[in-house]
Amino acid sequence: MTKVPGKGLVEGLGVTLKALTRRSVTQQYPDVEPELPPRSRGVIALLEENCTVCMLCARECPDWCIYIDSHKETLPAPEGGRARVRNVLDRFAIDFSLCMYCGICIEVCPFDALFWTPEFAYAEGDIGDLTHERDRLREWMWTVPEPPALDPGAEPAKEVTAAQKAQQPPPVQQARQAPARPARPSRSAGVAADRPEVDPPAGDSS
Repeated sequence: MTKVPGKGLVEGLGVTLKALTRRSVTQQYPDVEPELPPRSRGVIALLEENCTVCMLCARECPDWCIYIDSHKETLPAPEGGRARVRNVLDRFAIDFSLCMYCGICIEVCPFDALFWTPEFAYAEGDIGDLTHERDRLREWMWTVPEPPALDPGAEPAKEVTAAQKAQQPPPVQQARQAPARPARPSRSAGVAADRPEVDPPAGDSS
């Protein structure tokens, strides 16, 4: 089989011509925002009301990029009770120059105070400005996407089932009534029933 000289060049130029006539699909960022998947790991948002300053996120962070400060306040005691002490959050900051977006802090938070958001445009001119405080983290809460819908055939969550059981009134316990026992015949009636009737002997007037 003889080789046609210049065949490869012609095929390459044909591929180039097809690409030139094809419509471009490039999105002109930042004029056109990209469509990110719902589970994108952009930045971490903070819901301050849910934070109890348990420090789990800061202790479990492998990069030690979460900084938390707090103080204690004493709540007035109700009538007949005693005063309670609670932690009040003063500072919650994340250094995104150290964060590796592993998501451990979000997973270990027992009160759902940290969330993933698809926001990614938070670059700064100075690396020191990548430590974002709680005010900036709170602003990102409005960009947290809605959770995906549950499978219609899936079982309800354990938390929902427990809450529904707690709201239901306790069932009325009916007293167990013992089944009525048949009346026990008296001893005299039983003896009389067991004895056969005997006719008195002839000539006996008594």
